Amino acid sequence: MSQYQELKQACYAANMQLPQLGLVLFTFGNASVVDREKGVFAIKPSGVPYATLRPEDIVIMSLGGKIVEGDKRPSSDTKTHAVLFNHWDHIGGIVHTHSTYATAWAQAQLDIPLLGTTHADHLTADIPCAPPMSDAMIAGDYEHQTGWQILNEFQRRGLSPREAEMVLLSNHAPFTWGSTVEKAVYNSAVLEEIARMAYLSSTLRPGVPRLKDALIQKHYDRKHGANSYYGQS
Repeated sequence: MSQYQELKQACYAANMQLPQLGLVLFTFGNASVVDREKGVFAIKPSGVPYATLRPEDIVIMSLGGKIVEGDKRPSSDTKTHAVLFNHWDHIGGIVHTHSTYATAWAQAQLDIPLLGTTHADHLTADIPCAPPMSDAMIAGDYEHQTGWQILNEFQRRGLSPREAEMVLLSNHAPFTWGSTVEKAVYNSAVLEEIARMAYLSSTLRPGVPRLKDALIQKHYDRKHGANSYYGQS
């Protein structure tokens, strides 16, 4: 049995949640899981339909970007995952989808504005949309540069990837992450729902105002603050 069997199974389970949650179609999207002690991460193989994906199809990659185990080509987004794993050492999993509403905001090159308490329950900032990549970045090592597009945008905005665990890439689609791959999947589902709510709100009332600061902080703190009281202890 492979020493990476447990890692492959965790990656497979995360990937299979994406179609179940309505976040992907056919071969769209991918999820990855890192094992930092072993210096590897597991990721979905490129172009394999979810309907036929098996745990043994999952590819094991080194953090340096080399195939460690697997007979299939890894996801075309593998280098993007590697950049994020290598620079944000607190994250345990990454998810990339082309979910409808989040991707629509990305294609419109717009941040998702913080309009309601559902959004504020998860982060206190607008969900950032990184600008279109430069021609030089596109012509270079595209997927590697995609990772840097995310890193650069967070640095430019002064955003913490610990609080804002999601991003849109202009004309592309969303990426999410978390301390575990399960949290990354959760964040993808939450992002899609927030994107849908924001679209509907903006359609019903063009120019809808941003949620007031007091409510933003109240809803975030009651879930994540030092004196949080949401849920069970």
